[in-house]
Amino acid sequence: MFSKEESRRLRQEFWISFGKSFPRKWILYNTKLKGFSFKFHFDNKKALVALDLEDDLENRITYWEKLQTLKSILLDTFLPDAIFEEEYVLDNKKEISRIYVVLNKKVSIHNKNSWQEVMEFFNENMGLFEAFFLEYKDIIEI
Repeated sequence: MFSKEESRRLRQEFWISFGKSFPRKWILYNTKLKGFSFKFHFDNKKALVALDLEDDLENRITYWEKLQTLKSILLDTFLPDAIFEEEYVLDNKKEISRIYVVLNKKVSIHNKNSWQEVMEFFNENMGLFEAFFLEYKDIIEI
């Protein structure tokens, strides 16, 4: 087990190392679309890259419907393993819609031996998510 301070330090070390290993400006929250963002997630059990829809329900539904029309393109051309969940509940009990790709290996942010693999997974899959978004942003916009 790690103390909270040790865990915090390891998390910080991972994200600094990731930024140095793959130095680029990610879109993440800067989509210019309200409630539409990309996220990296890495904890003690899994690593994933996600497209989250967190706006009010009406806009969330509108974005979700547009993404559904592009689903086959996303799966066929960009991310064949993407998982679509219209109703995804976060740890804080907030409901969002999420499209995500999970690294299908046991990884932990506390295990430095898994960091390189996670960093490569993040870089590749976020790059593909961003390429899809930039290609189809005009269709996705409300």
